[in-house]
Amino acid sequence: MSLLDRLQLPSRPQVVTLGQWLVLGSLVGVLCGAASALFLWLLERATTFRGDHPVIIFALPVAGLVIGGVYERFGRSISAGNNLVIDTLHDDGPELPLRMAPMVLLGTVLTHLFGGSAGREGTAVQMGASLTDWLSHRLRVGKEQRRRLLAAGVAGGFGSVFGTPVAGAVFGLEFVTLGRIEYGALVPALVAAVVGDLTTRALGAVHTVYPAVAELPLSPLLLLKWVVFAAAVAAVTTVFIELTHTLKRRGEAHVRRLPVRMFIGGVVVVALWQLVGTTDYLGLGVPTIVRAFHDPTLPQTAFALKLVFTAVTLGAGFVGGEVTPLFFIGAALGSTLGRALGIPLELAAGVGLAATFAAASNTPLALSIMGAELLGVAALPHLAVVCVLAYLFTGHRSIYPAQRLLVGKGGRRLETPQRLRDVGAKSDEKQSP
Repeated sequence: MSLLDRLQLPSRPQVVTLGQWLVLGSLVGVLCGAASALFLWLLERATTFRGDHPVIIFALPVAGLVIGGVYERFGRSISAGNNLVIDTLHDDGPELPLRMAPMVLLGTVLTHLFGGSAGREGTAVQMGASLTDWLSHRLRVGKEQRRRLLAAGVAGGFGSVFGTPVAGAVFGLEFVTLGRIEYGALVPALVAAVVGDLTTRALGAVHTVYPAVAELPLSPLLLLKWVVFAAAVAAVTTVFIELTHTLKRRGEAHVRRLPVRMFIGGVVVVALWQLVGTTDYLGLGVPTIVRAFHDPTLPQTAFALKLVFTAVTLGAGFVGGEVTPLFFIGAALGSTLGRALGIPLELAAGVGLAATFAAASNTPLALSIMGAELLGVAALPHLAVVCVLAYLFTGHRSIYPAQRLLVGKGGRRLETPQRLRDVGAKSDEKQSP
């Protein structure tokens, strides 16, 4: 056997396949990065305008009527949002409507302009997936190639909107199925996330800079504190998931028309704003997230207030993601827990930021990496411990009920993947008398 044979160098077909994925992943990355850059630019302007003219917040109920009317008329096929993307990845469903990209973009910007408490990851993921699926159908790729490109679109959207390409790549592979990572899409996902991030930055997008965390060795006492910390994160995350889903479910059951549900939700958000007397809990809330890293006077109830504002906004049907509000909730909760447990404030806020979304989305690996990209590698051991524990403690629930469960968190493997919403429904049936 020759030395070349022993080295097992890639064959010519493998090199050709790699080249194809590099090209396709790059195309997806450019599409996702450009869309994210436009979205971030519009979002910044909307947030600045609202800050300069807070009176516009009183119009949130009317904005809900308008956005709801447009979605009711033209957006029924895309109303499932990220869950539609997950279902399409699993079931090889029809082409994602291209109008998903502009509709979710404008809907999210309007939600933020008028003060709704929502995020941006859902928008980036849906734009990336719909643009990528449009590309895959124009290129007439096969079923398996389409799945991998969709995963790349998710990765490109997520990585470019937050400036965390490695986490974006892992998120695109991890968030679809609990118990399985889609390694077949690794190359296009990584390429799309890196190219998407480069494109977004080249177009002038600026991401939030978080303080680097100082190195702190793990110890038995600190590990015990992290267990308590993770349990608290899981409890708050569970409340957020259940409250958001309950408000949405009850609203749909009692108020059939989406515009009316959004109008009512807007009224409630405006009332909450007037009640607390601050705009800190509207929109993304990035200034408060940054504040959680260094200000020991941050109100200890900040995480709970943001949770309620966001659950009402999203439960009513307003457009946007959950990630940045969950970052707010996690960072504020981490600040509170850090002060109580004697953990450095910046480390506690950073770990809380990552672990809360890791638990809510069942993506502990991606968020451990994302935390390291945002805070520095010194935070990685702490991030990994808390993200995994919070993920386990949260049980089989998610902000994405269409996620599939293949291997339960207790280790039991299912014969075929099942939707988390279906698993939850079966559990409820077993518990009912």
